[in-house]
Amino acid sequence: MIIFKDIVSGDEMFSDIYKMIETDDGLCYEVEAKRITRTGKVDESVYGGNASAEGMGDEESSGDLTESGIDIVLNHNLQTMVFSKNNYKDYIKEYMRNLKKKLEATNPSRVDPFMSGAKLKVVKILANFKDYEFYAGKSMDCMGTVGLLNYREDGITPYFIFFKDGLELEKCVCNLHLYRVYTCD
Repeated sequence: MIIFKDIVSGDEMFSDIYKMIETDDGLCYEVEAKRITRTGKVDESVYGGNASAEGMGDEESSGDLTESGIDIVLNHNLQTMVFSKNNYKDYIKEYMRNLKKKLEATNPSRVDPFMSGAKLKVVKILANFKDYEFYAGKSMDCMGTVGLLNYREDGITPYFIFFKDGLELEKCVCNLHLYRVYTCD
């Protein structure tokens, strides 16, 4: 598995388990998401309580835990960010400046294509600003990558846009027994 991490904060943003395409301009990843509902049991013994001793039967405390949302958000602990259009302009200018510096140091041949493409991409984002929701990594680093959530033409299928150059790839060897099974809405 490959984990895509924010190069500023190191936060996980998504992984290669999702359907993903590189945009035509080569600047971003579009990552397909799904609405999911997770259901599990809460182990109440970790809280030191004894339901039978306290008079609580199964009918009063089922221990079921249900969580619904977008799979990428839930699986990678992404945090909602709220921007006004002007705040986002300020953020993206600073983010692009910082990304440019990192590219100059690590991949100089990528600077010009990134900067010219990024300007056009940001203009498109700002033109459709009201269509997006914004998500940062779990540390909520205000200088890090912010994923943009939008919906396909069907109005149902969510997808994220991430600037490719703001991410680093990390190979992960995972134990399969650690994964939970989730159902989709």
